[in-house]
Amino acid sequence: MAAPGAKEKTVRSTYEASARKQGFVLIAGADEAGRGSLFGPVYAAAVILDQANPIRGLRDSKQLSRERREVLAVRIRERALAWAVATADAAEIDAINIYQASRLAIKRAVSMLFPAPDYLLVDALHIDLELPQEGIIHGDALSPSIAAASILAKVDRDACLCDWDQRYPQYGFARHKGYPTPEHLEALALHGPTPHHRMSYAPVRQLPLFPPTEAWA
Repeated sequence: MAAPGAKEKTVRSTYEASARKQGFVLIAGADEAGRGSLFGPVYAAAVILDQANPIRGLRDSKQLSRERREVLAVRIRERALAWAVATADAAEIDAINIYQASRLAIKRAVSMLFPAPDYLLVDALHIDLELPQEGIIHGDALSPSIAAASILAKVDRDACLCDWDQRYPQYGFARHKGYPTPEHLEALALHGPTPHHRMSYAPVRQLPLFPPTEAWA
């Protein structure tokens, strides 16, 4: 977190400026969180920032502390022209793969925006929407709109995993957020997967079959 009085680093809006020069007005940024997790939904967010009400400090969510992400998430919800968060659950991930599920979650988030965007900036993906769009590699580090979306997706997904930690405390979701840490892999080996683990992911798929427990019903 920046020291009091320090200027917060913000991603430059080069891509947004380019879109405005082409005549677009409602420019949405979209990103996802949780592709590498072994558990639960992949989250996606879409945000249309208000050019007249800028938010300082927008940058890749992974470069921010948890506390800073949460502060910025509140500001994004308060100041953005529109924002939305959507998911694709573990069953959908297993059915269509994580790449397609990420695209689906982003499509759902963008489709929920009101007012609807007229242009889309997305982090390294193409979304199946009849909407002019640009996929930007490392977009969350290059576009404030995508950075804002990455923050909302990350904050909401982390909150979801903390909720799941209350139901499945033996897995430690509040600490590792479902990612394949030694703690999570050890818990999987000991307890087996829950119904909300991604069975198509190798660390889960390769586990021996475990009988269901009452806690998973």
